[in-house]
Amino acid sequence: MQNLDPVPDTAIPQVSSPADQRLKPRFALLMRSAKLVSPAGEYLCIIRDISETGVKLRLFHEFPADQPLALESGDGTRIAAECVWQRNGEAGFRFIEPIDVMRFIAEAGTYPKRPVRLRVYHEAIVVSQGIEIPVILRNLSREGARIDTDHRLALSEKLRIVSPALPELNATVCWRRQPAYGVVFRQVMTMEELSLRSLAMQPPEPGQDLPPMRSSFSQE
Repeated sequence: MQNLDPVPDTAIPQVSSPADQRLKPRFALLMRSAKLVSPAGEYLCIIRDISETGVKLRLFHEFPADQPLALESGDGTRIAAECVWQRNGEAGFRFIEPIDVMRFIAEAGTYPKRPVRLRVYHEAIVVSQGIEIPVILRNLSREGARIDTDHRLALSEKLRIVSPALPELNATVCWRRQPAYGVVFRQVMTMEELSLRSLAMQPPEPGQDLPPMRSSFSQE
């Protein structure tokens, strides 16, 4: 399994050959994670390079390119886009509206940056003090998850998450708003592992609505 864990990303101008010159400057983002959001689900990706008008992404699997899509960054900013090409684990997207690239690179969105979370729906069991508790996983990241359960859990409670779709994960409750609980894993998944495991847990119900087809970083 290829290890594509993030490293501190730095934006640098993308140098192209004369045969590959773009009309807009492109910037390479080294291993910055993001996600594609569509009515069918959410998919982990890595931003390879970006310009005012489009982006190239590293993908871990194919996705439904014929649906409305938005690229969501770690600070919650969404940019409406359409897929232009997809091959060999990469894909190119055209933004519906030009964006402010430097604001995007600076992650100057509305919300603080946080690890990418993927919306899922998956029944599992957590084991606490020898008691098996049914839960539903509602989102998943490399470092943790949101679970829903009617069983009352305590802050800092130690759990073991058991599911055929996941490795056995030891976790700790870090927040609660019953019936929702946030748990942090003691083991960290690789990006590829998160991507492929979450793909098998896409919600069966209709996907969430996408925002209006206007970029959060549109130029004024």
